[in-house]
Amino acid sequence: DLQICQHRAPTCCTRKMEESYQAAVRRERTQSIQALNFELKYMIVGHITAFQEAFESLLRFAENHTSSLFEAAYRPMAKEAAEPVKELFTDISLYILGAETTVESAVLRFFDSLFPLVYSRLINPGITDLSEDYTECLRLTRQDINPFGRYSKNMVTELSKSLWASRMLSQALSLGIEVINTTEHAALTKECSKALVKMQYCPHCQGLTLIRPCIGYCLNVMRGCLASVSELDAQWREYISTLEYLTNEMAASHDLEIALTGIRNSINEAILHAQLNGPQLSATVDKVCGQPKQQEENLSSDNIVPVKEVTETQTFVMAHASLSNKRREFISYMKRSRTFYASIAERLCDGDLVMRDSSTCWNGEDVV
Repeated sequence: DLQICQHRAPTCCTRKMEESYQAAVRRERTQSIQALNFELKYMIVGHITAFQEAFESLLRFAENHTSSLFEAAYRPMAKEAAEPVKELFTDISLYILGAETTVESAVLRFFDSLFPLVYSRLINPGITDLSEDYTECLRLTRQDINPFGRYSKNMVTELSKSLWASRMLSQALSLGIEVINTTEHAALTKECSKALVKMQYCPHCQGLTLIRPCIGYCLNVMRGCLASVSELDAQWREYISTLEYLTNEMAASHDLEIALTGIRNSINEAILHAQLNGPQLSATVDKVCGQPKQQEENLSSDNIVPVKEVTETQTFVMAHASLSNKRREFISYMKRSRTFYASIAERLCDGDLVMRDSSTCWNGEDVV
């Protein structure tokens, strides 16, 4: 009553053994595909981690670089500016990792929080009563009177260009892992299970436990079984091309590293612009928000202080080089995996499964 390993000669197999063989080939095929996927998945997961570490390192550096601007040039507001700066870089990090947010909303939220501080600590340093209502009025007024000129919009433009590629790359890497995981658990059809049993285990039913399948026979069976997986070939090649494009975009003129470290200069230019237009801003704010309480003496005579350069460039150079190297290594590896899904049958028939250096092999019916 054998269904798969039917043969004219006496057999040592039973129907139950055939069922066991079918379970065995399904398990073995999953394990074989997992083993093939392991290196590719390991590389992608490793690079996701490496990229995220490099991003975080650059973000930390850029945040410290930006905070040092307030310490060096705008000390009266340095302590209060720390929270908006931290929020800005948290928002940037979330955007890169794929959160439902935009660069524009992050940057404009930062400038909304910055304006009350610039207005009360630098433009009108005698203000004593900065109530919640007055602060909120200043935040809302920022959008209408545009105290930071073109600098806030320029910052949005520069960051959007460079962060977009980083965000897309982060999402693309996660997608790669999803694709690989899905192929590992692709179900084998009944026909495929039977074909695999016939190829691998039917010789055992005749006592031929050492004979192995002929290579051409193995390739035909595997290609039939993995037709749905090998159909991914065109999309996988396109996916690799997209990764290549994104890494090139990141390394192009709108470099992530340059854009992040440029935040400090953009903020400085924006604050200087607001200070230079202080009298006009005060007149407009007085009309919209009313006049706040003033101390009799001006607390600060050094409204505009030249920026001191920070000397943390070594850290930045290391993080920059680290990210550039990781990009190059990664894309070089991924290019080599272009044919991964096209050649999956060949790779599964490689090694111990087939007979290579012998004149005899199993063709599905007999020893040839």
